[in-house]
Amino acid sequence: MATTYEFPSDLLAGQEELHQVRAELSALLKRLPWSVEPMDGFSDDTGWRKVERPASPGWSEDEQAEVEKLRRREHELAVFVSTHRFWAEVPAADRMEARSALKHAHEQPPEEA
Repeated sequence: MATTYEFPSDLLAGQEELHQVRAELSALLKRLPWSVEPMDGFSDDTGWRKVERPASPGWSEDEQAEVEKLRRREHELAVFVSTHRFWAEVPAADRMEARSALKHAHEQPPEEA
């Protein structure tokens, strides 16, 4: 049976926000044109697979600012989660398992008292 960890509430909240920010960033990047700068379309079939891209109008300043804001927040949260004081309490041999448990903690229903 896997070890159950008592994660501090701020660490759980930070991990949950990290999941949300990453999902929001991923969705935004999927909606945006493939190139930040305006670029002509191209087709290349000389490699091991054919690559095609339509012309890209580039990203607006607002789109670039939104991506930058989300990337900065993602970085802040990743640093917060990975350097949290809780990890010093977990034996080194168990940290990988504990980190994995934290990443999936939001998937588990809260235990009933």
